[in-house]
Amino acid sequence: MFAKLFALATMALAASAATLPEKRSAAIAGTHSGDGTFYATGLGACGIVNSDADYIAAASHILYDSFPGYAGGNPNNNPICRKPVTATYNGKSVKVLITDRCEACAEWDLDFSPAAFQQLADESVGRLHGVTWSFD
Repeated sequence: MFAKLFALATMALAASAATLPEKRSAAIAGTHSGDGTFYATGLGACGIVNSDADYIAAASHILYDSFPGYAGGNPNNNPICRKPVTATYNGKSVKVLITDRCEACAEWDLDFSPAAFQQLADESVGRLHGVTWSFD
């Protein structure tokens, strides 16, 4: 009985997953809005070592883990790695590369290097609400 239920559940999951990459690709196109924060950089999930002076950002774990073309496994092979992004806040913009994964971020949040964050606001602000961004 269990084997039959497992087989049915597996088939249903496979059927729904077939359209998931197409839906996910459509979902990441366009402009997104979320919070912006900053963090101390170093070795990121993409396997790239960055400094606080680099213009980089970490994408949320939700976006990172479900990015089209990423099937899990080695996070260094995620197609989101090195994707350019333009983020805007209060009329100021910054271009960054995605090189890391943010565990504490909501889906459309970005966690910036200090240098990139400072292009949008002073670090003393801490968290920016309503950062808009898109993949270049």
